[in-house]
Amino acid sequence: MTDRKLALAAWESLFRAQHEVFHDMLADFDGTDISQAEYDVMLTVTRSPDMTARLRDITANMLISQPSVSRLVDRMVTNGLVTKCADPDDGRGSLITATDAGARAFRAVATVHGRSIAERMSALDDDELRTLRALSDKLRRS
Repeated sequence: MTDRKLALAAWESLFRAQHEVFHDMLADFDGTDISQAEYDVMLTVTRSPDMTARLRDITANMLISQPSVSRLVDRMVTNGLVTKCADPDDGRGSLITATDAGARAFRAVATVHGRSIAERMSALDDDELRTLRALSDKLRRS
């Protein structure tokens, strides 16, 4: 059986580390054409075949509710970052596609943000990074 105090201490440490790192990295989005939330949408969309993802797949990767994701995507359509159309395979679903402008804005931020992530994570060596990834994956699966 897991030591309850140790589990709570580990959770608090993980939570605080995530919060502090996340807060520090918000600066990566200052003065850019996309927000951190829009970046999260674009991350899923640009990694999908033909830079097109189902709205439900975007929602599954976000830490906000489905209605919030829908409103965010609608704002991104208005701002010319993505297009939205009906999913021919799912009458209730939508397909979200990155526009050329959206993909460019994402790549510009991704370059800076990727460097920032690598710099922050350089506090860990490669073995520690592999262990962190394995442990994080294990927590997500449980």
